Amino acid sequence: MLGNDALLFSLTANKTLAEDVAKLLGKEISPVSVSHFADGEILVEPQCSVREKNCYIIQSTCGPVTEHLFEILIFVDAIKRSSAKTITVIMPYYGYARQDRKAKPRQPITSKLVADLLTAAGVHRVVVVDLHAPQIQGFFQCLVDEMTAIPLLATHFKNIVDENWITVSPDHGGVNRARRVAEILSTPLAIIDKRRSKPNEAEVMNIVGDVKGKHCLMVDDMIDTAGSCTEGAKALLKKGALSVSIACSHGIFSHPAEERLFQNDENGNPIFREIVTTDSIPLKEEIKAKGKVVVMSLAPMLAKVIQHIELGQPLTYVYQMFND
Repeated sequence: MLGNDALLFSLTANKTLAEDVAKLLGKEISPVSVSHFADGEILVEPQCSVREKNCYIIQSTCGPVTEHLFEILIFVDAIKRSSAKTITVIMPYYGYARQDRKAKPRQPITSKLVADLLTAAGVHRVVVVDLHAPQIQGFFQCLVDEMTAIPLLATHFKNIVDENWITVSPDHGGVNRARRVAEILSTPLAIIDKRRSKPNEAEVMNIVGDVKGKHCLMVDDMIDTAGSCTEGAKALLKKGALSVSIACSHGIFSHPAEERLFQNDENGNPIFREIVTTDSIPLKEEIKAKGKVVVMSLAPMLAKVIQHIELGQPLTYVYQMFND
């Protein structure tokens, strides 16, 4: 439970998740006004006093990414100027994270830029879930806590997995993530060797590991257009996999993900046996209508994070809460 010194705010990106977190904390969401000028400029204002309060803002920077990001920046500026004591942004999905380095000349590093913007606006602490690359933590000048949904996703498969299952990393960059699931579920590990020619496009080069006669669980941090994971699933099935399931922390599901994820293979069977994600990003209506996506809630974890920060308790318990 949170005391009177803490206020919980929700902007426009994660209202349902914020309500679930508020219920677990026994706290009402404090009122916020989000409006626009005629030219599209955003105005975000608290509708209650924040003087000497610890303010917690729940907002992912999911689509429309830039609008949701600016809602945070403008609201943080508003409550900073209204004498808020501390400002913590709970950002389940951290947008602009994929541009974390200069892959070729004249490219920006937007994950660093966004971290700087949050600090400049007046944020004291940021809580994120499964960054695209863990080293992004080093871009922040304020406190940052990276939670992970990987053990939570693994719990969904604990009563399903047997000796005929194998965990698969969709690329070399996700090996640590997939290995953690493999350890939790006691399965072997395979890796899809792929080459990415440009954003949202990847070519599968090889499969490292024996997937023949296995049910494959592919683990990723996000699914955007689903092109990469779909090609990976097809490659696994061609190598003799019995089925492919996929679990990801962030279901972005940009078009044409709704077509790719639910297509059938050449035998008329669904490419993906099951699709599991979290509510870090609200599930799009066209995806929800398919009725085949399992959504696991981050609310218990985020509620514990807020509670422990507010009470000055270590977050060790939160990091480990889904490991048992």
